[in-house]
Amino acid sequence: MPPQLTDKLEYRVGIISDTHGHLCQTATKQLGNVDLIIHAGDIDSPRLLPLLERIAPLVAVRGNMDFGSWATDLSETETIQVGRTWIHMRHDLSRLDLLPESAGFGVVISGHTHRSQLSKRNGTLYINPGSATYPRHPAPASMAFLRVRGKKTEAWFINLDSGKSSDAPL
Repeated sequence: MPPQLTDKLEYRVGIISDTHGHLCQTATKQLGNVDLIIHAGDIDSPRLLPLLERIAPLVAVRGNMDFGSWATDLSETETIQVGRTWIHMRHDLSRLDLLPESAGFGVVISGHTHRSQLSKRNGTLYINPGSATYPRHPAPASMAFLRVRGKKTEAWFINLDSGKSSDAPL
């Protein structure tokens, strides 16, 4: 059962995807000060989940490369409330089978493309953190952060090759 994060005024969420069995030290350090970690799929190895859970509460969805008995415990979608914001997760955004704004989701998180992307459509923030290990050229390895204050959200990327923020918050 996903953790319920509704009692604080502000939350910091670390978002990672497409780790494919690896977790770099830079990503681990970056996640050290978060209230929640979201893994948007293609974990590829069950050993990564306990490592992430030791850092902060974890919500993960199954990606197209997550196979085996360990992966059947992961859902293809998850929805969680953080503050007063509802967040919906699915590895492959092209398989989204609902209208997020109609469902009341303030944020939709996906992975799959190995390219970071941040956009806002019809009041819903869409975040793809890119790949933490195998980015698609010319993108760097990356992850994202989400700050939630009630229903207000702000997201940005971290370049895992340099450890620096790569985009202004949206």
